[in-house]
Amino acid sequence: MTGKRFLLRAVALLALAALVAAAGAAARTGRAGGPAAKQATVKVALVTDIGGLNDRGFNHLSYVGLQQAQKKLKINGRVFITQTANDRTPNLRSAAQQGYGLVIPVGVLFEFGPLDDVAPAFPNTKFAGVDVQWSGLTKKPANVRGIQFKEQEAGYLVGYIAGLVIKRHPYKGKQVVSGVGANKVPAIVRYLAGFQAGAKKADPKATVLINYANDPTFADQAKCKETTLNQIQRGSGIAFEAAGACGLGGLDAAKQQGAWGIGVDADQGFLGKHILTSALKNVSLSVYQAIAAYKANPSGFKGGFDKTYSVKNNGVGYGKLSTKLSKADRAFITKKVAVVKKQIASGKIKPPSQ
Repeated sequence: MTGKRFLLRAVALLALAALVAAAGAAARTGRAGGPAAKQATVKVALVTDIGGLNDRGFNHLSYVGLQQAQKKLKINGRVFITQTANDRTPNLRSAAQQGYGLVIPVGVLFEFGPLDDVAPAFPNTKFAGVDVQWSGLTKKPANVRGIQFKEQEAGYLVGYIAGLVIKRHPYKGKQVVSGVGANKVPAIVRYLAGFQAGAKKADPKATVLINYANDPTFADQAKCKETTLNQIQRGSGIAFEAAGACGLGGLDAAKQQGAWGIGVDADQGFLGKHILTSALKNVSLSVYQAIAAYKANPSGFKGGFDKTYSVKNNGVGYGKLSTKLSKADRAFITKKVAVVKKQIASGKIKPPSQ
């Protein structure tokens, strides 16, 4: 073999060795179909309910959870916006058809038809429904996981705060507080049951008004505003809006009438100092944890049950107190509610769910 031919063969062997090494590295980093590649292509779809990402409530919070997962877990996420009730089922189906391995519908109304229609047709797709109760699904699809919250615990906390405030500072001489629900669905029933019990615990003499705005869209602010105004005319000085985007109208009514409003799901104190506090659902945490569990083991992501969030696991709580309250009031309320919160977490207090 001549020197020239030997040199060419050596170069070729070195090039082959480099290719083999590169392929191995690619497999380890995920560029050639290794484990990391499977993780890098985890696809998650979020399907909103009516109200969209700017509802300042659970749709927005769900999106926050998705964004956190995109940043920290490096998943491929997409949002399907539901404009009308007729969009729910097509959005779920589109997400599954487009290869999103985990689909997260947001809102209890996906429980009544859409998930039963779509999930059984896509057995290899996993679904995790925010505010969806798995046992409430007619077909009980095994690939659906419900995400539930003990809203009655958050309702109890803000009701207790409302009772403390109205007892110390009656509204136009009256000790009346109220709760508004958009529509009579389980999550809202739980919120309002807890609210009523908490308010009466703090102020046994308080009158608690509970009314529904009959808004199946959860987005008609005019209906919640009218319902809240009627309550204020009946003496309510504090109105809790367990009503999604609809409740924004009620909170605005409270502001106009010089009454307190209590927000829901997210901390809605940014609306103004008339927001006494808010009943919180840690929806962003629930969405993030569902995505993290799916990414860790896509095929092993279990359905057929509800993942439940409560005061004990930081799933529900209450928001900041308004700075419109005096420092003395805030200190008094914070101390009293801290005790009640611990009692709920320990099971000593069990707020009613209806």
